[in-house]
Amino acid sequence: MWIATVLPVVSILLLSGVEPLAAQATGRIEGTATISPLLNPSHSRVRVYTEPGVRLSGKTKEHQFERVVFYLEPSSALRGTTSPASAPAPVMKQNDGAFVPHVLPVIAGTRVDFPNEDPVYHNVFSLSRNESFDLGRYPRGRSKSNLFEKPGIVQVFCHIHSDMSGYVLVLENSFYVVPDAQGAFAIENVPPGTHNLVIWHERIRPVKQPVTVTAGGTSRIQVRVPIQETTGGR
Repeated sequence: MWIATVLPVVSILLLSGVEPLAAQATGRIEGTATISPLLNPSHSRVRVYTEPGVRLSGKTKEHQFERVVFYLEPSSALRGTTSPASAPAPVMKQNDGAFVPHVLPVIAGTRVDFPNEDPVYHNVFSLSRNESFDLGRYPRGRSKSNLFEKPGIVQVFCHIHSDMSGYVLVLENSFYVVPDAQGAFAIENVPPGTHNLVIWHERIRPVKQPVTVTAGGTSRIQVRVPIQETTGGR
């Protein structure tokens, strides 16, 4: 399994149990997150191309929570509750010399589009164990796609620009969310029961925490996502 439980990395405080609502078959998980400044995507890249008049800054605007994904670990209670064919094809753009979004969560069995919006050629490929592919070079205005069939983490790169990278997080159900710019998040229509909420970020090992959901209820949580500091100059 590629999910590891490392509880010291993320601390979660359950603020309240269940908010009384009209009787429903499902419940809701909502909350807010805070993130360590050490995890902020603060670095910027400047790339100057040889093509006349072409300059891409690599400074794509991104808020700190766009690299965080909360999702529910697969279980018998969640099995068969979603269908990837019911939603439009997700998109990971090549824009201003970067993959946008940097992290894209999808359900296994989903086809992802990779449109090129830059005035230069790009390429999308991956050598990840569960999904290896190469879409080849293509110019602005063109788009290619890939079908992601196996759950797991797929890191994508560009053969032409070595500093471009992104992640497609292939999940087994649609109970996932990327927090907004203020760290607020909600997962809707969750079957009643105790579920493992997994917190994923590219720079920490995924961690999980039990959350209990009741029919017609809202479980509220606060999530802190720090990073363990290293020593010895590493």
